[in-house]
Parts: sequence; C-alpha cells; structure tokens
Amino acid sequence: MDVRGRWVLLCVAMVVGCSIGLVPIAAGDGFVATDHAGAETQLQEAPEEETVLEDADEIHIDVFINENGSATFSVDYRYAIDENRSADEWAEIQTEVDDNAAAYATAEADRWDETLADARAETDREMELSNVSVSTDTTTAPRERGHVEFTFEWSSFAHVELNRIEAGDALADFTLPEDTALQFRWPEQYALYEEPDPSPDDANENSVFWDDEGSEFGSDQPTVVLIENAADGTERDETDDGPPMPWLVVVGALLVLATVGAAGWWIRGEQLRTQGSAADAASTGTDHTGGSDGPPPDLLSNEERVLRLLEQRGGRIKQQEVVSELEWTEAKTSQVVSGLRQDEEIEVFRIGRENVLALPDDTDHRP
Repeated sequence: MDVRGRWVLLCVAMVVGCSIGLVPIAAGDGFVATDHAGAETQLQEAPEEETVLEDADEIHIDVFINENGSATFSVDYRYAIDENRSADEWAEIQTEVDDNAAAYATAEADRWDETLADARAETDREMELSNVSVSTDTTTAPRERGHVEFTFEWSSFAHVELNRIEAGDALADFTLPEDTALQFRWPEQYALYEEPDPSPDDANENSVFWDDEGSEFGSDQPTVVLIENAADGTERDETDDGPPMPWLVVVGALLVLATVGAAGWWIRGEQLRTQGSAADAASTGTDHTGGSDGPPPDLLSNEERVLRLLEQRGGRIKQQEVVSELEWTEAKTSQVVSGLRQDEEIEVFRIGRENVLALPDDTDHRP
C-alpha cells in the first residue's frame, strides 16, 4: 500500500474512533467526549471546596433566633491576610468561590443537613434548611481579613410558647470544631429568662457567645431560654437597688391593691364553688372532682388528665403545677397545653411570668 493509501486508512480509523467515544478532542478547560448516539458532553473538574474552606483560620457561626422559632444562620469562614497569606492568595480563594458559588452552597447545605437530621430526631419537630447562599468579602478592621460567608434559614429551630422561646436543643451534642465560635442572638424585645447552659464565654443584652475550641456540647446543651420584655418595651432590671421613682410607687401600690382585691374575689368564688360541688355530691351521691367515680389516670389521655386536674382545682391552675402534679417534663406539658388551647378546651393567660390554665367558663373571672 502506498503512502496515500495509508493516510486515507488512518483518517478513516480516527473518524470511527471519535464516533464511538474512544478518541478525546481538546476543548477548552476540559475535553469533549461523544457517546454512542454522537451527543457531546463537556467534562469539567468539580471545585475543591473542601480544600479551600479547610484553609480558613477561624469559623464564626452566628445564629439569629427569630420570634417565630426559625433561625437565620451565618457561617463565616475567615482568612487572615498577613505574612502567612498574601492578598493575592486570598484573591485566588475569592475568585474560586465566586466562580463556583452554587457548588459551594450545595456542599455547605449537605454538611448542615446532617446536623438537621439529628436535630429532627432529637426534638421531634419538622424542620428544614432553605435559601442557602454564599458570598465573599474583604474587611480591613480591626485587621485585614477575607470572608467566605454562607447564609441560610432553619425553620422550627427553637421551641416557642406564648412569649417564651427555648433555643439550643436542635444543636444538642453538637461539636464545635477547633477555632470555631458559636453565637446566639435574638430580637431586642426578648431577654434571658435564666442562665444559659453551658455558661457562655461572653454575653450581652441580646447575645451569648461560646468559643470552646473543639469541645462538645452535652445532651441538654446548649440551652438558652428567652422571655419577652414588658409590653411598654422597658426591661426588667432586678439588680437596681436605687430608690424607685414616685410614679413607680403609685403604680406598684395600685397593682398590690388590685391583686389583693382579685385574690379575695377569687377565694370567695372558690368557696362558693366548693360549697356547690359538695351540695351536688351530697344530693346525687357522685363526686364531681374527678376522684373515685372517674376512670383511673392510666386510662385517660394526656389531655384528659390535664382537664381532670383543672376540674379538681376549681377550673384554674398554674402550668408549673401541672408539671409537678403529673410528673411531666416542661416540653411535654407545653405540647399538651398548646393542643388543648388550639382545640379551645382551655384558655391560657399570664400572671407575672407564669402561665395560668383555665377552663373556658372560668375565664370571665380573671383578675
């Protein structure tokens, strides 16, 4: 075979090889391969998000707890720009993230989805992540740093009951990686109701901060309990030992008188109600307190047990007394009370900082 014949044979072989996807053809950043149907597919390398994020010097997790129990997360990967990392090196990281933002956001969401799955099992609340995004920035104060910041929404992150928010159970057993800090923040109209657990490394009126350098929270940690401030927006200051203002004295005196009067009226109503119940029991031979004539407690639903206890207490009881009497947790009691309240079986109102439960026909007698 002459040279011309060999060249023709070689060209035919290359055409056949390309048609079945055996011969790569250069194509920009990747290469083009063809399948058996002849369709072209662009192959590109995935971004090395793990390597880039692992180079961060610090990670700051900021959790803003919303009034409805959802939370807005900000996960800030921070890169010091100094003698160990030049501005040009940070610029390369910034370009890498900006050019592959969707891939980085998806990878970060996958990491937090694992934590969310554990939280859903721990709290028995329906929750999900949404609106995951990533951005980059450079700050110069107090020192020059680069930031890769992920933000997302976490629904049902905290438990809400009336004007009380309990947050942290969604992160039970959560391990803070080394050089990672966690901050909880909340709306201005809320304040800490009790000391956070564990004790924070820093705290102010509207946030707490932990920096445990690789330690793990316990099964009931972190725990932050918030209560809404007074309706007029003033904060309760229990540490002020100075003399009260005159108008505060007047208001306090009026409140005391109103409370005493309401208490006397309520006690009188209780006496009349008890006398009436005793008279009914004497005439009919039945016990209206839900005692021996009723079914035993183990045959009652949780809701029926609360209603029976309310009847035994004359139609009104503090929620904390339900916790003590039925030996339930606060979370279980809150869940049962919320269900009864939604079904309009009971009414719930507040006296001071305590929830009071009342049967519907007793609510006209609130103090």
